[in-house]
Amino acid sequence: MDVNTASVASNSEPQDNIEFDSNEAAYEYYKEYAKSVGFGTAKLSSRRSRASKEFIDAKFSCIRYGNKQQSDDAINPRPSPKIGCKASMHVKRKPNGKWYIHSFVKEHNHELLPSQSHFFRSHRNSDPLKNDAKIRRKTILATMSKQYGVYQPTGFENYIRNQNDRGRCLTLDEGDAQILLELFVTMQEENPNFFYSVDLNEEHQLRNVFWVDAKGIEDYKNFNDVVSFDTMYFTNKYKIPLVLFIGVNQHCQPTLLGCALIADETLFTFVWLFQTWFLAMGSQAPNVILTDRSNSIEAAIAAVFPDTRHFYNLWNVLDKVSRQLDCLYPWHDTFTKKFNKCIHRSWTEEEFDKRWVKLVDKFNLNEDAWFQSLYHDRKQWAPTFIKNISLAGLYTPSRSESPNSFIDKYIHLETFLREFLEQYKLMVEDLYEEQAKSNFDAWHDTPELKSPSPFEKQVSFVYTHEIFKRFQVEILGASACHLKIDKQDGDSVACTVKEFESGQDYMVEWNGSHLDICCSCRSFEFKGYLCRHAVVVLQMSGVCSIPFKYVLQRWTNAATSRYPISEKLENVQTKTRRLNDLCRRAIILGEEGSISQESYKIALGAIKDALAQCANVNNSVANEGPAVSKEPVTNLDVNRITRAEPEKEKSNSNGTAVMNEKVPAQPEVVNIGIDSSFHQMELPNARHLQLHNMMAPQLQGVVPTMFHNVASTQFHNVTSAQLQNSRLPH
Repeated sequence: MDVNTASVASNSEPQDNIEFDSNEAAYEYYKEYAKSVGFGTAKLSSRRSRASKEFIDAKFSCIRYGNKQQSDDAINPRPSPKIGCKASMHVKRKPNGKWYIHSFVKEHNHELLPSQSHFFRSHRNSDPLKNDAKIRRKTILATMSKQYGVYQPTGFENYIRNQNDRGRCLTLDEGDAQILLELFVTMQEENPNFFYSVDLNEEHQLRNVFWVDAKGIEDYKNFNDVVSFDTMYFTNKYKIPLVLFIGVNQHCQPTLLGCALIADETLFTFVWLFQTWFLAMGSQAPNVILTDRSNSIEAAIAAVFPDTRHFYNLWNVLDKVSRQLDCLYPWHDTFTKKFNKCIHRSWTEEEFDKRWVKLVDKFNLNEDAWFQSLYHDRKQWAPTFIKNISLAGLYTPSRSESPNSFIDKYIHLETFLREFLEQYKLMVEDLYEEQAKSNFDAWHDTPELKSPSPFEKQVSFVYTHEIFKRFQVEILGASACHLKIDKQDGDSVACTVKEFESGQDYMVEWNGSHLDICCSCRSFEFKGYLCRHAVVVLQMSGVCSIPFKYVLQRWTNAATSRYPISEKLENVQTKTRRLNDLCRRAIILGEEGSISQESYKIALGAIKDALAQCANVNNSVANEGPAVSKEPVTNLDVNRITRAEPEKEKSNSNGTAVMNEKVPAQPEVVNIGIDSSFHQMELPNARHLQLHNMMAPQLQGVVPTMFHNVASTQFHNVTSAQLQNSRLPH
């Protein structure tokens, strides 16, 4: 059979009866076969005739054919994909000039990757049409859309930028990578629950890095309702390509839920990052995530967090509007006034649509595709459409009002990595100190009541001090509001509340039978507590206490309790008083118990006995009552990382608690194939490697294999030899 005249399927196995016009034609045939099966190829050897000087013999193989040949004393060993694979095809030339298959070895000793064949170097330019980046992007998008329902607007050519460049890596100064990993080792030794992950490109260069400390992981367990994914420093071209996961605690203070340095903003990068963060957070997805308006981020969230509600940061959208519409500069003030009225003063969807149409017509924006896309995505950013959720103060019209702005004072446009790492330590310390101070105030200070309102008294011992002060402003502001009943139908009432100070009218709907209240200002959705307009309506309706559903546990002194608050909020008040009393007594006990060894033993024994008895009582009560379970949302089939348990205490002969001593390991020199900054690193207490493939099965055909060097008690030193079996395709 002549391969040039007969039709041969590209995925058909090479047969003895196939003939080729040349050795190059034979190699092209083998490449097509390899591409369909899922491995890279190489020309292993060839031989010429001594008489005619023409090629008479050639051998092609899998790129993993043979074994690595390298001197043991090599200073900078190059990574090699060779792992002893025997797959190959040997062709010879007949006297008539035709080439035939002399031998063929099919079996491989490694995984085949047919869906990722185009990443192998031998296949990148094998077919210009099939290898076209635009065509491949459309294929990826079609797959994403089919599997995860990702929306694809018209003209999506720039959806995944530079997807063909899989060799991209972080741009770091000499020695930065070593300093970064040494920081990870130190932090992990201080707390075994510190989590980090490293993503390498196919050249074993550092591409993406993620880390989160133990407190961030613990904070997420209590405050996973809303998370902000902040990419401002990356998109604004800061010196360090930093992105952050940020939440808010019960005091409305920012909590750092993860940091990452990324090489690009492609779909592949964000999928890797979200999967890694998902794993670090115990495989529990957030209820709501706020991000910049990005197609790559949107597709990655749809793939990794399909059950999470996704919204755009309002301040990011407003900032882009002012920068995108330069053509409106002469009418900037007029446009801004009309635009703000549309998004901030439209209480119904119909009102929003009507004002948007007028805005488009007045400023001739019908042909502006970007502005029209804003309208298409309006349900993901416009306040009018955000209902039935709480965004915990993370959704703000300006960045300066957002908790994210706390980070800005530690990072500047020209901040280098080494400087940032120092600032990072300071930032974390400041965050911890602010929270500790707020916790201390909650234990020792009693909030001051400023009105006879039963609502203010009700939450005075329930809300944290910061939230109580903010809600107190709403209580006092209710006296400057006038209520007018528009419609009443049984237990349902529709009212208009006018603020005297601003002169603005707000619509409030109250259902007495279901205890549902909704205000057009969306204060509860944006801030997590009721507004003054809702307070006025509740007072008018004769309600003396705030409905339980509108007192979010995340804003209470019981926010970190493992038990949900009951509908009787006075129980929270009583618990807070008991907690305050116990804390004061514990301080006195600590002072008395530390005076002598004998008093220390007595105090320690009493604490242990009391703790055991309290745990038994609480467990028995919990078993008698209804079980409360909160199962994590497991959207992906990922491998869980088992973190090491902290060092347990043991007592010496004197009864003094001591820590288990660690036997220091000898420093180990490891060679990491990550450009010049990762050469010959000597790190203390280096430990063995663990590679965790966190790729979900349903994403295997969309994103390439990645390395997840995530650690619990083990530092993951990636050497070229260790990565041979898991190396990215060439």
